[in-house]
Amino acid sequence: MKNFKHKLLLISFLIFSFWNANAQALATNPKNEFRAVWIATVVNIDWPKMSTDNVAKQKADYIEILDAYKKLNYNAVIVQIRSVGDAFYPTQLAPWSRFLTGKEGQEPKPYYDTLAWMIAETHARGFEFHAWMNPYRATMDYNTSLLSPNHDFFKHPDWMIKYGGKYYYNPALPEVQNHLLAIVEEVVEKYDIDAIHFDDYFYPYRIKGELFNDTASYKKYGNGLSIEDWRRSNVNNFVRCVSLSIKNIKPWVQFGISPFGVWRNKSVDPRGSETEAGQTNYDDLFADPLAWMENKWIDYLVPQLYWSMDHPKASYSKLLRWWSENSTNTAIYIGNGTYKINADSDKRWNNPQEIPNQIDITRSYKNVQGNAFFSAKSFLNKNQSVTKLLTENQYKYPALPAVVPGSVKKMAIVPTANNILIDPIASRFNVTYPMYSKVRYVMVYGAKFNSEINVNDPSQIIDKIAFKEDSDTVEVVIPSYKLDKNTTCAITFIDFYGNESDPTLVNFTL
Repeated sequence: MKNFKHKLLLISFLIFSFWNANAQALATNPKNEFRAVWIATVVNIDWPKMSTDNVAKQKADYIEILDAYKKLNYNAVIVQIRSVGDAFYPTQLAPWSRFLTGKEGQEPKPYYDTLAWMIAETHARGFEFHAWMNPYRATMDYNTSLLSPNHDFFKHPDWMIKYGGKYYYNPALPEVQNHLLAIVEEVVEKYDIDAIHFDDYFYPYRIKGELFNDTASYKKYGNGLSIEDWRRSNVNNFVRCVSLSIKNIKPWVQFGISPFGVWRNKSVDPRGSETEAGQTNYDDLFADPLAWMENKWIDYLVPQLYWSMDHPKASYSKLLRWWSENSTNTAIYIGNGTYKINADSDKRWNNPQEIPNQIDITRSYKNVQGNAFFSAKSFLNKNQSVTKLLTENQYKYPALPAVVPGSVKKMAIVPTANNILIDPIASRFNVTYPMYSKVRYVMVYGAKFNSEINVNDPSQIIDKIAFKEDSDTVEVVIPSYKLDKNTTCAITFIDFYGNESDPTLVNFTL
């Protein structure tokens, strides 16, 4: 009898532990949260692994990245499609990238529109595709023999400024701004992207003893401003024009920027952060994220807080609080430096809990709605002690990205019987595209153990299925283990802005 009681207590404890662990995971796993990863292509940081890889290997490696992060319950990729005046897509405005084909200006063989293919594969897995561009960096070095004759270095040498081992587009020139704006507009018009994304490279980081020689432009266009205010004005004007242009072409396409993590140090500005950064956005890169937010020029901001929680000169915790308190009119996500895990002089990065702890503290600020991680190779068959913690805790369940800021609303179009064709023999059905709508995905929800379906519960997300451009129907197939003995699931529509409709129940016993 005594042994029976012990066994009963043990079983009860195990059931309670399982229930408690799941309850805690649900409490800390929001249904809507931005979970992105940067896929850097410059010098083949993440993809393609080598510039000489054949097309079949390129495609397999890209899909490997998507599938790895799908398993980790991420929901967005930020893919670098222009890094040094080049392109990962066919265009008359820039040559094909040598990081894709091995030689600048040479198209892929066999030919494929790399960007269109990446977007299709990305959406097929339920991810957002953010097209990442470096507008001002023209080359990676002074070896111009590697450049195509169609590179702007040769076509417009008067646009270039030589500085710090690289060439840069002169941000002050109206013709440069018009050219870069045309590049953005072409991608927005031609491709089914979810966002245009710029990183921290505006005016280049300062190098001691070197001069960024825009003196002639300053004399011509300075208009009485200090050179610092004038440079910031050049960047602000470009950001404003990009924003207006994107929204004019496709209002659902977002414009996001991931600036350096420190706006200004408090030692030079009482509004600044408690940091001792050697360089800052405002004073060195001539980028002013606070102005972009105040003027509503961007949809989201991802400050790059690539430091540990307790870094003595730039603490993740302190900077997170500063950005939370100083954000307005825009979604705020945080950029995290997973590339530092087990690879940095700051030994705090050797602790597998560093990134999980950063996510936890990020979630404690209600106006911060997610994270992005640099870069993709960090969790690709690496750092599995960290990914194990994430999949068991912070990222145990899927999440949907935040709705495009300023467009939050309940979708008027709801799935109906007219959209659903059920196969009563199996747990499968077809959903047809609702006419005259802007629907991108079908969401599928289901509950186990005869529980009630709750579409606000991320643990009940079964799948997120994209409508393809060449088909007006998606097939939903639900593995039996997802529903246990239930014969009912729920579906919703998600539009191009990320808004979700009310649910409709689908009963397989009909």
